[in-house]
Formats: sequence, C-alpha cells, structure tokens
Amino acid sequence: MPKIKTSRSAAKRFSKTASGKLKRNKAYRSHILTKKTTKRKRNLRQTTTADPTNEKNMKKILPYL
Repeated sequence: MPKIKTSRSAAKRFSKTASGKLKRNKAYRSHILTKKTTKRKRNLRQTTTADPTNEKNMKKILPYL
C-alpha cells in the first residue's frame, strides 16, 4: 500500500491540540479592518477548535497530523 498524501493546504491551516482536536484560525481578519471594532479584531486573533462535524473529513486529508 502506498502512503496517503497529506493535503498541504489543510496542513498549513490546522494543527492538532493535546486532546486530539483540530485548532484553526478565525476568518474575517485579512482586510476591511477599519469598520471592525478593536474588540472584534482582538477576538479574531485568537484560535478556536474546528467543528466536530468536520473531523471525519479532516482525518482523511490530514492522516499523519
């Protein structure tokens, strides 16, 4: 059996936590920042976990993560 290739685009966007969940960055932080409040931009800096409903698909594209 050949090795399964990791999706490089997903590997750059997600990392695994100690408990096995997937960590991701929040969206809406790249441009048009003038109309967003400081509080909102500060909260967008923090990471969050990926939704558990997507984990089955994520395990397929990130087999060795």
